[in-house]
Amino acid sequence: MRIAVAADSLDGVARRVVAGLRDRGHQVITHGALNDGERDDWAWASEAAARDVSEGRADQAVVCCWTGTGASIAANKVPGVRAALCVDAYTADGARRWNDANVLALSLRLTSDVLLDEILDAWLAGRPSTDEADRANVSHLDDI
Repeated sequence: MRIAVAADSLDGVARRVVAGLRDRGHQVITHGALNDGERDDWAWASEAAARDVSEGRADQAVVCCWTGTGASIAANKVPGVRAALCVDAYTADGARRWNDANVLALSLRLTSDVLLDEILDAWLAGRPSTDEADRANVSHLDDI
């Protein structure tokens, strides 16, 4: 899978996200502080990764900032993106299942190495629900 990754700094798990995805066999496209040629502010970096998803250059994205909140807000401004700030594996699984989220937002401050592995495993294993009500909710997002 092609996964865009953005971070506004190299603090916390920023580099580990990239390494963890590559170790799992994914192609990674880097943005922000992870790419020397790009602006590293959270809004710009997260937008770049989200646009990779919306424009088909990536299948999914992971966006990171100190709390994860700004990164998720920026990514969600891009049409077709459903970014979810996940602090644990249960939330990551639910975001994929019930929300068909295509962008994972993470806190560089709060996400430990162990927690990162659990979140990535749950996110990558997660599949969108086929339940009619769940699909209707996700479909309605395009109408909002």
